[in-house]
Amino acid sequence: MLHEFLETHRTELIERCRERVARRGTPAPATPVMEFGVPMFLGQVIDILRGDRSGAIGVGNAQREVVTRDHVPSALASTAARHGHELLRDGFSIDQVVYEYGDLCQSITELATEKHASMTSREFHVLSRCLDDAIADAVTEFGWQRDQLIAQQSTRAMCERLGFLAHELRNSLDTAILSFAVIKTGKVAVVGSTSAVLDRSLLSLRDLIDRALVEVRQAVGVPEPLEHFELLAFIAEVQVSASLEASSRGCEFAIDPVAPGITVCADRALLYSAVSNLLQNAFKFTRPMSRVTLGVVASAGRVLIEVRDQCGGLAPGKAEAIFVSFQQRDADRSGLGLGLSIARQAVEACSGKLGVRNVPGVGCVFTIDLPRVCA
Repeated sequence: MLHEFLETHRTELIERCRERVARRGTPAPATPVMEFGVPMFLGQVIDILRGDRSGAIGVGNAQREVVTRDHVPSALASTAARHGHELLRDGFSIDQVVYEYGDLCQSITELATEKHASMTSREFHVLSRCLDDAIADAVTEFGWQRDQLIAQQSTRAMCERLGFLAHELRNSLDTAILSFAVIKTGKVAVVGSTSAVLDRSLLSLRDLIDRALVEVRQAVGVPEPLEHFELLAFIAEVQVSASLEASSRGCEFAIDPVAPGITVCADRALLYSAVSNLLQNAFKFTRPMSRVTLGVVASAGRVLIEVRDQCGGLAPGKAEAIFVSFQQRDADRSGLGLGLSIARQAVEACSGKLGVRNVPGVGCVFTIDLPRVCA
């Protein structure tokens, strides 16, 4: 009888299935997945065949059900569906879902031939029906779970893009509000440097909206053309708006002297966004009445733009975590946790790298590393 043959050689059949999986070079299945998949399925098939011999199909202690041409017991279907979900979680492709049950069928056939075991047409029908339905249920669950995962990833990506846009819009709007507030006091000239900051903030708002419209029209945004510019004038431009932000936060802002002639090739707007986000992050987390410093260090082939704060330093192992989107590192939840992630993406779009060095007990040093354009 087939159920006796399967029960006697159960361990060998499972081992043959494992060997087939290993030969295909697929991801190594986790032990819980292997134990929940073929071994449990095989045990249920043995129970079904044993029950069929006595005239009533049984699956363990579950309610007894009859195998027909269009139906197998629900417990078997549930096991197959859950196994499809487990295979997706462990990185298997949909064809591997089918292969795994096909492995069992081939292993049973080969071993039966080697042992000269026979099966009745009824036993063969029950086995085939179980395998067919298990494959269908596993593939259906695998596909449904994969669709859910793709939908979740798409939703997160969309929310992240919207978050980036809202974050940058708010940054430019905040700078415009601060600039206008200073102008309203009557203590600065309407055509002075503060007015220039207001003008640039409004232009930045327009550029952000234009970029958003481009992204709506195209699957991939059109990159802005790179330009050559000196950092001396660029840092002076950053200084005006950053000074307003530092004043509103109650901290000191200093800039190390920048040598003339230091030139980079980058998207000026993106680099301005990156530096501004780093400074805003520093102003937010540095200790009250402490100092945030902006500096430029140049060598023969590289340029380093550094933002140094006095936040007290990072917890061990948190250096990279702070660049993850929607991560915030203290009780201040006034933002979305996107500033550093936006800054890193902007720097990378300029062919640079953004990193952080922790100074325990003192603060952080954020460094933008860019290629230098030599005359």
